[in-house]
Amino acid sequence: MCGLSGEIRFDGRTADVGAIERMSAAMAARGPDGTGLWALGPVGLGHRRLRIIDLSDRGAQPMVDAEAGLAGVFNGCLYNYRELREVLLAEGYRFFSTSDTEVLLKAYRHWGHRCVDHFKGMFAFAIAERDTGRLVLGRDRLGIKPLYLTRDAARLRFASTLPALLAGGGVRTDIDRVALHHYMTFHSVVPSPRTILAGVEKLPPATVRTIEPDGTSHDEHYWNPAFTRPREPGVPGSGAVQLDVLQAGMGEMGPAEWRQAVQDALRVAVRRRRVADVPVGVLLSGGLDSSLIVALLAEEGQRDLATFSVGFHAAGGESGDEFSYSDLVARRFGTDHHRILVDDRRLLPSLHNAVAAMSEPMVSHDCVAFHLLSEEVSRHVKVVQSGQGADEVFAGYDWYPPLEDVPLAQAADAYAKVFFDRTHQDLAEVLGPDYLIEDDVSTAFVRDHLAMPGADTALDAVLRLDTNVMLVDDPVKRVDNMTMAFGLEARTPFLDHELVELAAMCPPELKLASGGKGVLKAAARGLVPDEVIDRPKGYFPVPAIRHIHGPFLEMVRDALTDPAARSRGLFRPAMVDKLLDAPDDHRTTLGANALWQLGLLELWLQAQGV
Repeated sequence: MCGLSGEIRFDGRTADVGAIERMSAAMAARGPDGTGLWALGPVGLGHRRLRIIDLSDRGAQPMVDAEAGLAGVFNGCLYNYRELREVLLAEGYRFFSTSDTEVLLKAYRHWGHRCVDHFKGMFAFAIAERDTGRLVLGRDRLGIKPLYLTRDAARLRFASTLPALLAGGGVRTDIDRVALHHYMTFHSVVPSPRTILAGVEKLPPATVRTIEPDGTSHDEHYWNPAFTRPREPGVPGSGAVQLDVLQAGMGEMGPAEWRQAVQDALRVAVRRRRVADVPVGVLLSGGLDSSLIVALLAEEGQRDLATFSVGFHAAGGESGDEFSYSDLVARRFGTDHHRILVDDRRLLPSLHNAVAAMSEPMVSHDCVAFHLLSEEVSRHVKVVQSGQGADEVFAGYDWYPPLEDVPLAQAADAYAKVFFDRTHQDLAEVLGPDYLIEDDVSTAFVRDHLAMPGADTALDAVLRLDTNVMLVDDPVKRVDNMTMAFGLEARTPFLDHELVELAAMCPPELKLASGGKGVLKAAARGLVPDEVIDRPKGYFPVPAIRHIHGPFLEMVRDALTDPAARSRGLFRPAMVDKLLDAPDDHRTTLGANALWQLGLLELWLQAQGV
């Protein structure tokens, strides 16, 4: 896990090493264990290292394969790097390190850009080819590892964070009005390739981009799971999850077989994420997902497992912790448990730091929870497993059941009703006139995505959208940004691509059973305490942000009335005043604080100096 950056020029000049150094310096927290720089003619690569696999200097980056004429930087982890190493050794390749970075370079040398088909893990990488002058960028299937880009006629730059690109200089920072429409509709999600800044884009997940020396480029999208049921027994579908039960004929599988298949796939996913040369802990919220990870690690025989839970003081009549459940799980499996109760006095300054750590503005109130939790956890371990993604993959949110019987042709309208923060027409009351656009681009985006082939039902199509888009640019990005602010690597077994492929093919009624995540709850039965499985669904609560008052309200007020905000004119003053006068009276469809959505965007823009 690291921070990578670089540049390729198209104007005949050599790479701007100074800009790469500034980008790398801006990501020091992502890689506190080392820094490196490589440049050859128009291409330069920078890297900040977090030592997780091969702790020696032989694993340092940028890494060069002089014989093949390749140089590369890599952020993430290839969980199957040992198996791939054996395959490549048998093909005659020689290794000087035991790092997964070198495996990635050798895999690219052997398979070219199709190396990604062989990777099981999370990754973003850049590989420079000496002999052709090409630069190849790649991102993992579910976008767990980020990669931001900015380009003009003279050059393209890339980095693991958007603020790093800003540190490099020369970035257009005007607001992308389409992205703003998405932000205000999808509770801060801006689907790739856009970002809130017109001059910055992100490489889409499951994409390999080849950039030629003249600036032309080609994208290849290499993974798209099928949200359909097999038409023939024994044909598991796109991606071919390698489970014996699927080989036996998925078309004939009943609830018991699905339960077993999910349990087996999750066992593999959790086992894969133990790969490290340092200890691996778990972020234990006390919910089903993280508790099941702990249970499976205990089943694997892991002893002295470090687990971590965070809580806050109550506010607005809402509890700020779920310690009773996390304590229950910790006792059941004998973990080395750390319970972290955050004093309200720490919350406000940490909120500013959390906003500064965001690559893009994210309104979820648990960002600060992850930020504070990561700060504490990083004092104990460098790697943790986390339960993010299970709700999207296994239909755990409350907006899924209303979609069960909706015809596929009506999916977009039904999804908008339960998910959108506000309608296109409502935006006219919120956004300043310079930022309004005529077309309802957010509804069009959803309609186009849901209409793509490869989904049997409306719920299948919505789960595909949430898994491939909304998940990537909300919880996945949130976990990466907040953990890496303290050099902590987070691994997400529920986003193992083979588990996701399996869940995509699981009948929707099995996922919706038992109030949501039914097949996952069935898989957990007998492993996780029943009290955790049958509890009401909880969230990562930070009551002081859901119920804005006192110094938190003043912070938002200062941001929205700052001269920079008034000059920008993003929001209509009348709406700002209305929300400031009664911050708890205005909520989005999903119950988020509407004032916080506006304030967070301005806080982020001001924190980034935009």
